[in-house]
Amino acid sequence: MWIYERKLQYPVNIKTPNPKLATAIITQLGGPDGELGASLRYLNQRYSMPDKEIIGTLTDIGTEELAHMEMISAIVYQLTRNLSEKEINESPFASYFVDHTTGIYPVSAAGVPFDTKYLAVKGDPITDLNEDLAADAAITQQQPLLKMCQKPL
Repeated sequence: MWIYERKLQYPVNIKTPNPKLATAIITQLGGPDGELGASLRYLNQRYSMPDKEIIGTLTDIGTEELAHMEMISAIVYQLTRNLSEKEINESPFASYFVDHTTGIYPVSAAGVPFDTKYLAVKGDPITDLNEDLAADAAITQQQPLLKMCQKPL
């Protein structure tokens, strides 16, 4: 079982709103390669692993991904709190805001809600671990997009 500490794994303290960046970062929460999918993937794949050490490792990684979800949620919230109506209307965040205001809802950057089709759990250890590697590689490919959206925080 887990012990929850009431603090973020890494502190988030963003002072300047940036709805454009929030729109790109939200996919790290609920997109096809986001933290929600990663945590569920690892925590569900562990049941079909043949070795207790692998089960423990996947449990640890899945738990770590839950901590990442908290950080991503804090980032999105801090990037969107206290936005003016003009900032909302002039950004791609406007379509998200219509349905969720500044609440944290797991979607992709395109606004597609999180779906369990993002989880790959086959019950075969080699297949599942290869899926994990592929999902982690996809996140690395998104880094240039995030740099394009940034302005000083």
